[in-house]
Amino acid sequence: MTTGLADKVAFITGAGRGQGRSHAVTLAAHGVDCILVDVCADLPTVPYPLASRDDLDETARLVKEQGRRAVTRVVDVRDRPALGRAFEEGVAELGRIDIVLANAGLLHFGGRSDDETDDEAWDVARGVMLDGVRNTLKVSKHALIDGGRGGSIVITSSTAGLKGLSDGTGGPDGYIAAKHGVVGLMRTYANVLGPHNIRVNTVHPTGVMTEMITNAAFGAWVAENPHIATRWQNVLPVPVLEPVDISNAIVWLVSDQGRYVTGVTLPVDAGFTVKL
Repeated sequence: MTTGLADKVAFITGAGRGQGRSHAVTLAAHGVDCILVDVCADLPTVPYPLASRDDLDETARLVKEQGRRAVTRVVDVRDRPALGRAFEEGVAELGRIDIVLANAGLLHFGGRSDDETDDEAWDVARGVMLDGVRNTLKVSKHALIDGGRGGSIVITSSTAGLKGLSDGTGGPDGYIAAKHGVVGLMRTYANVLGPHNIRVNTVHPTGVMTEMITNAAFGAWVAENPHIATRWQNVLPVPVLEPVDISNAIVWLVSDQGRYVTGVTLPVDAGFTVKL
């Protein structure tokens, strides 16, 4: 069964590693060229190292290894003008745009509600994962419309976009607020862009084996809060998913097989959101 993805072009934020890299390589295997962007720098209050320029270059190398083209740009999704330039340069080089994956994300845990960095952590989390998603939609929508071929946008939310999972500190509050907030953006833009045959959906992963949860800071926080381990168990007997599990769902959403799917919140969560 064909996916209809050959020779299409995807714009992927947070592409340096983790889910973003997996999405790029998986789409490339189906014939998609990629515009890859990442901040490639650490951000204040985030308690683990973020992707580097070398990481982003490695994603591009893996895409090219699949026989596809890759354009890379270092950009912060909170900076709409810079994000717009990166998008426009990538489209100019690759010739079209068909798929947009608003994937950039980060995770804070272990702060205190009275810590002086609490509000800054809130700002960083919300800025990247809510403002950054809206910026991604804003800079890409006109090119998708003008292309006249329709298209597909997938926003990475989380099971935390369907359930309340914060510990009441700034970073997690920002994460929860953003992951819920992008569902509203998705439903809005599904209506706005639907007449142009552009579909918009969110995916909601449970825990995924990436640096977002494999870092020392997250491990220390879980060790200090053992009750969290029980709350965050999946229904299926698997502790975490692999990035490719989310990538495979995205391939379906953006492919011909998902051509009539829009406005949905798709859990890829091993049953996490239905757990009693």
